[in-house]
Amino acid sequence: MPLHPIHSTSPMIVVANRLPFIISKDPENGKLIRKQCAGGLVTAVAPVVVETGGLWVGWPGVHLEDGIVEIPESDPEDKSPTAGLKSSQVVPVDLHKQVFDDYYNGCCNACFWPLFHSMPDRAVFQGDKWEAYKTVNQEFAALTVEAVRRLKKKSPNDVPLIWLHDYHLMLAANHIRAACELEGLEIKLAFFLHIPFPSWDIVRLFPWDDELLQGILGCDSIGFHIEDYCLNFIDCCKRRLGCRVDREYRLVEHNMRTVSVNHLPISIPYDRFVKLAESAPVVVKNRAKEQLLLGVDRLDYTKGLVHRIKAFERLLEKYPEHRNNVTFLQVAVPSRTDVKEYQELKEELDQLIGSVNGKFSTANWSPIRYIYGCVSQDQLAAFYRDASVCVVTPLRDGMNLVAKEFVACQTREPGVLLLSPFAGAGNSMHEALLVNPYETNEFAEILNRALTMPKDERELRMRQLRRREKHLDVNFWLRSFLKSVDCLADSNRSASRILPLVEDDFGHYLSDYVNESSRLALLLDYDGTLAPIAPHPDLAILPSETKKVLERLAGMPDVNIAIISGRSVENVQKMIGINGITYAGNHGFEIQHPDGTLFIHPVPHEYEVQLEVLKQKLLEMCQEGAWLEDKGIVITFHYREVPKPKQREIMEKVTTAFRESGLKLHHSHMAYEARPPVTWNKGRAAIHILRTLFGVDWSDRISTIFAGDDKTDEDAMRALQGMAVTFRVTAQTVRTAAMHRLPNTDAVLAMLRWIEKRLGSRSPLMNGQRSRTGSMSMGNGQLSRTNSISNSMCNGPIRKTSVTSPPMPIPGSPRSNSPTPGSPRTCGRHKIITNMVLSDDDYMNLLNKKNHSPPRSPTSIQTRSAF
Repeated sequence: MPLHPIHSTSPMIVVANRLPFIISKDPENGKLIRKQCAGGLVTAVAPVVVETGGLWVGWPGVHLEDGIVEIPESDPEDKSPTAGLKSSQVVPVDLHKQVFDDYYNGCCNACFWPLFHSMPDRAVFQGDKWEAYKTVNQEFAALTVEAVRRLKKKSPNDVPLIWLHDYHLMLAANHIRAACELEGLEIKLAFFLHIPFPSWDIVRLFPWDDELLQGILGCDSIGFHIEDYCLNFIDCCKRRLGCRVDREYRLVEHNMRTVSVNHLPISIPYDRFVKLAESAPVVVKNRAKEQLLLGVDRLDYTKGLVHRIKAFERLLEKYPEHRNNVTFLQVAVPSRTDVKEYQELKEELDQLIGSVNGKFSTANWSPIRYIYGCVSQDQLAAFYRDASVCVVTPLRDGMNLVAKEFVACQTREPGVLLLSPFAGAGNSMHEALLVNPYETNEFAEILNRALTMPKDERELRMRQLRRREKHLDVNFWLRSFLKSVDCLADSNRSASRILPLVEDDFGHYLSDYVNESSRLALLLDYDGTLAPIAPHPDLAILPSETKKVLERLAGMPDVNIAIISGRSVENVQKMIGINGITYAGNHGFEIQHPDGTLFIHPVPHEYEVQLEVLKQKLLEMCQEGAWLEDKGIVITFHYREVPKPKQREIMEKVTTAFRESGLKLHHSHMAYEARPPVTWNKGRAAIHILRTLFGVDWSDRISTIFAGDDKTDEDAMRALQGMAVTFRVTAQTVRTAAMHRLPNTDAVLAMLRWIEKRLGSRSPLMNGQRSRTGSMSMGNGQLSRTNSISNSMCNGPIRKTSVTSPPMPIPGSPRSNSPTPGSPRTCGRHKIITNMVLSDDDYMNLLNKKNHSPPRSPTSIQTRSAF
């Protein structure tokens, strides 16, 4: 137990891959017993779990196939940190062996371990292993929610603190949060990563990186060892998810929450190692002037063991005076012995050590002593205490506590610490000799310097190292964590949060893309983007201020606005009611330009027949609040008003109706849709609109902005990737192709206001007319801009024409003077485009144009204390 107990204001639920002790059988009687785990996490955290009456969720080390295991109570003589943890405070996670193997070995160790240690060439990406990882995280989450229920039942007024640990559980938080919110259970969620968090160029290699980042962001507080890992994570959230971030205060905004990212360097129980070193007997018997080099590592490719032995070999070659006077003791703890890669590493290390020993050994001396196995805490403390130099040189490491343990155990003649800058410990242990393990010659030179360092310099360096590690011990780490989540009993902390999005913030997104000379195309969804989602579509009213801003933008020169909605084109016109803009209904199957030009994408006759059959079936299901919206070639079955207990039943019936009708079911927000089975969506419609308004080279000349809020808008975001700035309006955990996320429709209004302010210096045409041109016309085979004619100025009804003629030639290609399919026909003052469907080659050429790629400028957001 720590000398100064740390008190948490919240009962703590620790969720880790393993329980804080090992369960094994007593060889004498076969009963299950606990074996102590000596890790720093257990030493620091277990007493807090005991003191707060909390719980520990973890895998017990046995599988479901092994039979149900009851957690044994601790031995009465047990003095370990977990001695007071009763079996009732332990929640074991039972998993089938194959699922666990796919999760632990297939995903955690074969993928995340090398990837997060910046060794992507060793990482294996497999979809089935990722699915196993998600399944296990859901199981951990379910048992954690059960633990919350138990604590709430015991102490209804307490707010449990759930602390998730390490790369094994990066997806559990959102499942826990969703379940607790559904049941009205108040919680605090935190996560700590014990390994490095790599930079964006490494993380982006993971095929499901967005899910991973959003999984971690399900927590309120996230902890990493060093600031570099914090900033790497923040940059990934900004660049991959489009989150608003504050690098200075280390904050990320996601799903309308501010997540704090904290620099929390883990440490060791310093005083405990001091006592071990003072009482440990001498283990290594050396000659009087013989110096001991020490390495203590798991046998892992990240630890740089091969590089270390090669550097020692170079030392003996270059400085023969060290022969017979220096011994290298390398302790390699077995790890993942059933994995071929680790077996090969052991074989390589064995051969290399044998080669060095064979090259330099004498009758009375061998340069390397090699222990492949586990050593006791007493032995380890003796090694640390008696070593002249400790060599801690991983190729990449989250922190590496061996360096700290060595310093704590230096109670006699002071030694020297050699430390890799690629370990987290190298970020703070400045008095150590830093060495790049990849540079063998330099490594050998620094080994020589350490072995020949004068005593006064050794004393000075070690004194400074010991002073720091004594102060910044594992209890300091735990106190810092509790303070970061406002759970430290004797401390008050004012939490920071990112201010709500305002107009000026959009300068960071758009200032380099939209300027006073830009020709701007604004493509916007309606429901959930311009107007808040409502229980019924008729109640989704466009806010008056949003309408006013859109009207002013529509009157600006060189600003074109298009509304692309899932509603029918007539309905979206009615809901917005602004002249001079383009309306696209039914996800772009119907497009009407301001001059009256109307395009309708052709649909197969077979679909129309199937749609009629489906419509009749769905009408019979319109009960309990469900209703059918008929939009012509698209129909939508809404069930958001159906009572929750009956939603599943009606969803199954609707799914069956779609299947029997032979039509593909499309998911929408609390609705199912039937759409024509053609290669047309909001993405193709967006390209079509831009092409007809500005010509085939629009991406070279037009600044385009798209904003939408649901899955159908993702088609447009993907189609416009590299050619537009895209925004996803969402407060949910979703995968998106958008560059940026906006929390709600108010943020969209703020963006429109910023654009209006940015372009406000332009003067409108006299008499209130717009100085920019409107829709399109064709002459001599070229697209050209014509003066726009608002809907109110059109004479006669608009004709809708659906055709099946061949695709239109690419604009700019030679044409004859005779009428051709795809050319405009006039009826009064209306133009009807009979076919404006892009060919697939034309469409792909547009997608491949990246020379107008919008910028992603850094974001700097103000912060303030939470209320």
